[in-house]
Amino acid sequence: MSTTKEHYTFQLSDKVSRKKVSFKNRYGIILSGDLYLPKNAGNEKLPALAISGPFGAVKEQSSGLYANEMAQRGFAVIAFDPSYTGQSGGEPRNLASPEINTEDFSAAVDFLGIQKNIDRNKIGIIGICGFGGFALNAAAVDKRVKVVAASTMYDMTRVMSKGYNDVVTPEQRTQTLEQLGEQRWKDAESGSFASGPLLNAEKLKGDEPQFVKEYHDYYRTERGFHERSLNSTGAWNATNPISFMNMPILTYIKEISPRPVLIIAGENAHSRYFSEDAFKAAAEPKELIIVPDAVHTDLYDKLDKIPFGKLDNFFKTHLN
Repeated sequence: MSTTKEHYTFQLSDKVSRKKVSFKNRYGIILSGDLYLPKNAGNEKLPALAISGPFGAVKEQSSGLYANEMAQRGFAVIAFDPSYTGQSGGEPRNLASPEINTEDFSAAVDFLGIQKNIDRNKIGIIGICGFGGFALNAAAVDKRVKVVAASTMYDMTRVMSKGYNDVVTPEQRTQTLEQLGEQRWKDAESGSFASGPLLNAEKLKGDEPQFVKEYHDYYRTERGFHERSLNSTGAWNATNPISFMNMPILTYIKEISPRPVLIIAGENAHSRYFSEDAFKAAAEPKELIIVPDAVHTDLYDKLDKIPFGKLDNFFKTHLN
């Protein structure tokens, strides 16, 4: 598999141009992105989208594929690496934050809104996987975002604090927090940040849960591998969960209204309940699409599964 610096997991459309860009978020972190533009745009001001995710991925993977597809449909699109990951800045590396990763979307909106060929009154965002949750949070707080879509979403604050299907007991939560506190002592003593467990093993034993096999099939094979992706090659810092434990990001999801929300999930995705619960919590106008026979990772890159026609119609209708 390719490990060159310019390796992308998909082919750039001949109808689209792509160029490297950078922009700064409110915390002074320089973010790296790829700006995708339709080649036939002319001089008209374009509607625009900002895209990021999945959680632990880079812009050369799923978010870039989404950007490539949406640019073919007439949008200016930026796919970006979040803070502390990929080619974006921020120290230490391999860190995520519900607040800063929400801010990353607003920083991308800043960037799009000052481009001469973009209509700043027609900007939407798409979040994939864990960044679906961050996108919904960003749309709630940033009224410049006119429309939001979340694809195969996770609520990372919920899964880290409560476990899958909310099975973590108060006693287990207390134990986890105590362990994280002990890890902080170790990091403070060593002067560096220990890594957590490898996100996706290079080889599977065969007895893993089905969704783990599905992640492996994307991140550890030619299909989706990228050397800068934590999900392909690395791990988060061991203390990464701390800020996710008591900052529920979907608290204000109703405040996205009256701006529209589109949530997309796979019928057979282990993560489907995140999408359904977010949809229930959101106010109108809202729409939930369940993709038949699709698992979580099918909506990363399967062009026959991702409803790009629906995304196109949704954004064109509401960014008019």
